[in-house]
Amino acid sequence: MIDHDRLFKELLTTFFVEFLELFFPEVARYLEPSTLEFLDKEVFTDIT
Repeated sequence: MIDHDRLFKELLTTFFVEFLELFFPEVARYLEPSTLEFLDKEVFTDIT
């Protein structure tokens, strides 16, 4: 079975800057690509 979640995350991390430039150009202007850091795990905080 194809792991779509893993493939999507890999695609998005590889082309994140291009994704922002295409869909959110206003946000991309403020982005410094050299400072990007993708986290390995999801972080959940208890907000209750």
